Amino acid sequence: MSIAELFDNEFKRRMKGRFSAVVRVLFADGKFDPDEKKFLDKLAVKLEISDEEYKEILENPLKYELNPPYLHIERLESLYNIARVVHHDHHLGDKQEILLRKFAIALGFTTANVNYIVNKALALVDKKVDLDTFIDEMQNMNR
Repeated sequence: MSIAELFDNEFKRRMKGRFSAVVRVLFADGKFDPDEKKFLDKLAVKLEISDEEYKEILENPLKYELNPPYLHIERLESLYNIARVVHHDHHLGDKQEILLRKFAIALGFTTANVNYIVNKALALVDKKVDLDTFIDEMQNMNR
């Protein structure tokens, strides 16, 4: 196996893990609503999850390793990435905030300030800021 194949396999494994994490968050209430299912369908395509892998992950999302972010900056990076995906998916409408709230709580942000964090995150991705600006603004949002 070549070095390139090793990196490709590792990348694919991480994408499956991330997709599995999203499935776990959305299925926490025991079901997917139609908008969440559409979101998963689109996300699977973006993460290059095959139809077979998609079905397998939906059947058993616990099969794939979950690597939750430990550091605050890693949580912000993850929030930035998922906020961009959620915001880009305009058919979600008002559910953008609900969905992003679920993800923010799963990332370890507290429920006490999750609404403020989500509103700020969506406002920043609406302005199409880059990752560095997003992190700076989120870390200093109380100034």
